[in-house]
Amino acid sequence: MSGLPRLQLPGNRPFAPRVSAFTRPFWEALGGGRLTSTQCQQCGIVSFPPRNLCRACWSRDVAWLDLAAHGTLYSFTRVHVAPGAFLGDTPYAIGIVDLHQGPRLMCRMIGEVDTQHLDGPVEMLVLQYQDGPLFGAQVCEPS
Repeated sequence: MSGLPRLQLPGNRPFAPRVSAFTRPFWEALGGGRLTSTQCQQCGIVSFPPRNLCRACWSRDVAWLDLAAHGTLYSFTRVHVAPGAFLGDTPYAIGIVDLHQGPRLMCRMIGEVDTQHLDGPVEMLVLQYQDGPLFGAQVCEPS
């Protein structure tokens, strides 16, 4: 898998994540341009966010897996009234994306997004802040 597109953003992440020994591989991979998560080695369920316990069969036998760089926009909302840390970004869109391996995730949408984009392709990307990465998505341009 080639690296995800990277968008440089000013300042620090509004709410920096708590990095644990378990989640460190996720954040390091994201910083390197890869979106990863965990897959249960017993039942095959892919989780997002990464989990050290399968939500389906409760197995602790999980392994890291690179996730697809593309997915489908399931839904989105545009935020006009935001918490203080995000006031400078309003209005902004938050999307729900279905990745090809199965996980559904919520993330910041970059660029224009409208109802015409629902059920359409999106591309995952790395939002690179001064203090580290976050993940986001953008609508894929028609080819």
